[in-house]
Amino acid sequence: MYDLVIKNGILIDPEKLTRRKGNVGIRNGKIAAVTQSEIHGKQELAADDKIVCPGFIDIHGHVDWNTYCGELSLRQGITTTVGGNCGLSPLDIEAFFAVQEQEGFIVNQAEMIGHSMSLRQAVGAIDPLQPATPEQLALMEYAVEKAFEEGACGLSLGLAYAPGSSDEEVFNLSRLAARYGRVVAVDTRMRTEIDMYSLVEAINIARKTGARVQISHLVYQYGTGVVGEALAVIDKARAEGLDIRFDSGMYTQWATHIGAVLFSEESIALNNWSLEDILVITGKYNGKRLNPEIYRDLRENHPQTSVVVFTGIEEEIYMALNHPFAMPSTDTGAYAPGEGHPQIAGSFPRYFRRMVGERHELTIMDAVRKATLLPAETLGFHSKGRLREGLDADLVVFDIKGIMDKADFGLPDATPEGIDFVVIGGEIALAQGKLVNTRAGKAVRCTKPVYDYNI
Repeated sequence: MYDLVIKNGILIDPEKLTRRKGNVGIRNGKIAAVTQSEIHGKQELAADDKIVCPGFIDIHGHVDWNTYCGELSLRQGITTTVGGNCGLSPLDIEAFFAVQEQEGFIVNQAEMIGHSMSLRQAVGAIDPLQPATPEQLALMEYAVEKAFEEGACGLSLGLAYAPGSSDEEVFNLSRLAARYGRVVAVDTRMRTEIDMYSLVEAINIARKTGARVQISHLVYQYGTGVVGEALAVIDKARAEGLDIRFDSGMYTQWATHIGAVLFSEESIALNNWSLEDILVITGKYNGKRLNPEIYRDLRENHPQTSVVVFTGIEEEIYMALNHPFAMPSTDTGAYAPGEGHPQIAGSFPRYFRRMVGERHELTIMDAVRKATLLPAETLGFHSKGRLREGLDADLVVFDIKGIMDKADFGLPDATPEGIDFVVIGGEIALAQGKLVNTRAGKAVRCTKPVYDYNI
């Protein structure tokens, strides 16, 4: 007798690349059986010929303990979220994980250690346009190594937020990531929307340090007519033996806070943005486009206000996510109900609906692999992203014909359709749209190197 059985589903195994009808038995939080034989459990879920696969891994998010943000992720079928991206993370990784191990959370959380906003601020490198001093860099190196010892899954660089970061600090910290077998996630240092040098610079991190590099939200960076060129640069680097991967969302409009260097008057002019291209999505101006008065007020008095830049070419989304080393992501963040970007609630359902159901860009097998096994391999999550006996019972049951995102600008947190069940660590977390267990999520520590680098 199993603790939980998922019955009569279409089982997608992204590791063996098999698709078959069958049942999954779960015991003590682990997958105990993947079989076509009849099995029974104390609890049983009827999959009714829906897709049963490993839970989705969101390789680029900013949940970082925000419960509502975590709930919106869970409702998309996400069982593990990776925080600390874009150079912004908690500094005490041990404390971050310890709380989750004691209290649980709505989804599993892994965490990167963030350089460009968190570490630099902590050591006194406050000016984003200036490099860190040797003394500040030494303190950052100590902090990064400590974070890796405590289980951080990677180093995140938000170079667009600290464009003054020196090669020395980027390379030194990335060498530590290489030594520990951890990924370096790079929000590239773009000056304009067609700045391809920023991608070459990110790839050079892998070349100089041996680290595995993950380019963050590729379409948000290069989806303005140059995604094809960006993919060619990535393919050339991979052909040279460099391990370059990337994540990308399902939208062309990207969000961040108005106080970032990105929104200086100089940067706006360089990118030929109109203030009307920028929508406020939090705070007192929520739903309004920028004008000179609102821009000055937010920059001077409310720099943490989130805004969205309406830019980009939709077809480049699909071009990017067709790449064999592309992974879907949300870039989700903490917003109040009714505020934010529709990516916080719609990303993964939109990915499956458009890439598989409508456009037939990907097979269901490849779409699942990109959302499960590929991020697990990239991050070194050896017990996740696979439908295999003995591994973590993080699973999602969904209707590939009925899955649909409902979120949009103005209604950013609308619940998607087609996600029937989500199981985390063997516990039913979501059932037919209802939250069942909001403490099933565990800390995901990276403790062993994925690759043996010769630095």
